[in-house]
Amino acid sequence: MKMVLVVACALIDADGRVLLAQRPEGKTLAGLWEFPGGKLEPGERPEAALIRELHEELGITVKEACLAPLTFASHAYDDFHLLMPLYICRRWEGLAISTEGQNLAWVRPNKLRDYPMPAADIPLIPHLTGLL
Repeated sequence: MKMVLVVACALIDADGRVLLAQRPEGKTLAGLWEFPGGKLEPGERPEAALIRELHEELGITVKEACLAPLTFASHAYDDFHLLMPLYICRRWEGLAISTEGQNLAWVRPNKLRDYPMPAADIPLIPHLTGLL
């Protein structure tokens, strides 16, 4: 089974809300809500990939020192296995906006389960609700 390594971030605003992005139509798992992030390029470190992805997807600038690893997901889908480290970030430059047309939502940790998410993301929720 193919192993896919992606990296994700729980951006936490000053009010303790977490940013979720909705997967756009035409992509795998379209319509589901997820933590922003994406695939690593060959030879790319997870932190560098996350900084790149957050800039591309949300137009924000994140410094590596502001990324803190929290936990990870390991999930077997039908045709690949996903390994996904989850970082938290409370400081960034710029306003998080949708640069790729995806819907965004700032969500209180105790409301994260109200948003349909990919199977790999769901086990990450208790780590955030216990943290915030």
